[in-house]
Amino acid sequence: MSGGEAGWPLFPDVSGAFTEEVTGARPVWQVREDDDPAKILADHGISGDWLKAIGFRGKARRAALIPNADGSLAGAVLGTGDGQAGDPCGPSELLLGLLPKTLPDGDYRLATADGEAAENAAIAWGLGSYRFRRYRGNGEDYGPRLVLPEGTNKARIKAIVEGIWFGRNLINTPASDMGPDDLEAAARMLAERHGAWLKVTTGDDLLAQNLPMIHAVGRAAAQPPRLIDLNWQPQATTQLKTVTLVGKGICFDTGGLDIKPPNAMLLMKKDMGGAASALALAHMIMALELPIALRVLVPAAENSVAGNAFRPGDVLTSRLGKTVEVGNTDAEGRLVLADALALGDETGPDLMISLATLTGAARVALGPDLPAFFTDDDDFAAAVARRGLTVGDPVWRMPLWRGYNAKLDSEVADMNNVSDGPFAGAITAALFLKRFVTKTRRYAHVDLYGWRAAARPLGPKGGEPHAARLLLATLSDEVLS
Repeated sequence: MSGGEAGWPLFPDVSGAFTEEVTGARPVWQVREDDDPAKILADHGISGDWLKAIGFRGKARRAALIPNADGSLAGAVLGTGDGQAGDPCGPSELLLGLLPKTLPDGDYRLATADGEAAENAAIAWGLGSYRFRRYRGNGEDYGPRLVLPEGTNKARIKAIVEGIWFGRNLINTPASDMGPDDLEAAARMLAERHGAWLKVTTGDDLLAQNLPMIHAVGRAAAQPPRLIDLNWQPQATTQLKTVTLVGKGICFDTGGLDIKPPNAMLLMKKDMGGAASALALAHMIMALELPIALRVLVPAAENSVAGNAFRPGDVLTSRLGKTVEVGNTDAEGRLVLADALALGDETGPDLMISLATLTGAARVALGPDLPAFFTDDDDFAAAVARRGLTVGDPVWRMPLWRGYNAKLDSEVADMNNVSDGPFAGAITAALFLKRFVTKTRRYAHVDLYGWRAAARPLGPKGGEPHAARLLLATLSDEVLS
């Protein structure tokens, strides 16, 4: 099943990156800097003379092609450094994502990895193979393919790579083709693919269904705002953990009447990166049929400028009945998330996670590659931190410091949507969201960038559904252990 323009698959086909046909596949050796690469090749019956001649050692990220005596290609070697030189952190097998862009066309197989290392390497290969070609005439021209390693969970590898490619496609697509209508269509396609139930509340129906802040933020746009509500559970219906994902779906953010300067608006097609991460993770969970009763809530809107746009100083009533003074219309993401969180909280799930491109303060503190992670649950935080390093999808825990709650005080309403000063912006935003979660057993919030600022082994510059792989690994550990 595909979506988007006719002939362009919004949901990706990863068969261009992988194969299961071993015959003729050339080996790829991964060597550490303290290995003797020539000896490793000799152990496999291939001369290491060429590596000696070029002085190859296993320095991280260095690769070399190995010729046969007749000049044909025997295989390739990739330096993996000290074993922990991933992208830029994590196990070094993640560096395998460098090779799809550098190797000649053909089929390749792993020669020196097995178990979890082989799975990580295959996922890295798939992520490094991604290309966004929707608007380019040469289409989907994938070259090198990797033989899915024996002894690994091949379905899991494919599900993860599909999910990340899907999330990247959503973020990379400009708002002209990824407005609230299109984001709904993508969620509907995903629901149909996995047999999930989907409900969408649109336009003025948001007011009737008591979702007033989502309505306020998106009412000035050409496409009406909406709440996308996806529900799924596997065939087995006993002992299911209930998990709700809430993804910020601001398809474009002008800043509203507190309009952004041009340089700050340029990348605002990625302001639905939280929704993309949530949908990417949802695909992985559903494709692998994890024993989870899953709910995904995506408040989708554009923060536009028009005569009916919400204004600085307006007081909005939230789903909980709490009133919010609008201190800045460019802090709209927390408004739409608040209504969605309040709705998700009503059923008291075991775990609720919000994912959002929420604050510039998080990027100032941690940079573009390291999302800020907030939770009061120390055990969950420790599990997330550990798995982030093992899969190369890290986050960094930040405090839900109650001492900053007073910064959200308002003289005219129950709270303001921004703090009273320039400090601790990511923390106060997370504290704002937490006010709308009262029944959920465990709540976590991820403040992510949703964009890879430069090409890396695990993908090119462009949209990135941060934390999706990390959260899949953490949830899998919890429900399958």
